[in-house]
Amino acid sequence: MSHMSDYRIKKPDVFNLPLCLDCGQAFRWEQQENIFCGVAFEKYLKVEETESEIIFYSTTKDDFENIWKSYFDLDTDYRKIVDTYDEENLVKAVTEYSGIRILRQEPWEALCSFIISQNNNIPRIKGIISRLCENFGENIGGGFTFPSAEKLADLTPEDLAPLRAGFRAKYIIDAARKVTDGTVDFKKIDENPIEFGREELIKIKGVGAKVAECTLLYGFHKLSAFPVDVWVKRIMAEMYPQGLPECMKGTEGIAQQYLFHYRRNLEK
Repeated sequence: MSHMSDYRIKKPDVFNLPLCLDCGQAFRWEQQENIFCGVAFEKYLKVEETESEIIFYSTTKDDFENIWKSYFDLDTDYRKIVDTYDEENLVKAVTEYSGIRILRQEPWEALCSFIISQNNNIPRIKGIISRLCENFGENIGGGFTFPSAEKLADLTPEDLAPLRAGFRAKYIIDAARKVTDGTVDFKKIDENPIEFGREELIKIKGVGAKVAECTLLYGFHKLSAFPVDVWVKRIMAEMYPQGLPECMKGTEGIAQQYLFHYRRNLEK
């Protein structure tokens, strides 16, 4: 067991912790002043960004190397990616909201979270997910783990009544069963081109194109995935009626995250 301590790294270029954790891609982080607390990959973390550093509290070097470095996508050169964006709206978005990265989440948690997100607002999504974890996850001190597909596959939609998830309960159970029995194969989705994953994920009841794209982007790090919601529909109509600019090709998912955040905040 390696020693728990605070692990500090120099703040990477194009990194903004609040933007990464609070731009609608993950639902299990709570902000307490400058510190974010959450659970991912069965580990509890408190993390803070200062002027020059990112501080990972009460973690181990092993966990930093094996979990958090990948979770925050620290090995990807985002400067190189955003510098290729030469279309004016995108330039505005990446300048104003510099530092969004696509988190590398656990695929099952991403799938389940975006099933829950359908026709739902963020506070409600967070509420349902936290009840899911409290009722069926493990208490690891500080928080609860996200229950595995295997654990949920043995339940019925009625067992999920405490979540108050409505029609989504039956979709969660269907997803858990199909992932557990191999009908939907995560390993193959990971290894194959994105089209394979798109076909695979929509075998699950209640999973349409949007939930599939979100799962592929946030759970499998397929950066060409392009989830379309009401905001993205507006972006397409207002900014790109002729289609997406060429500079996005291959990293549509990253561009989408910046544009989504930019467009949503224009209303404010």
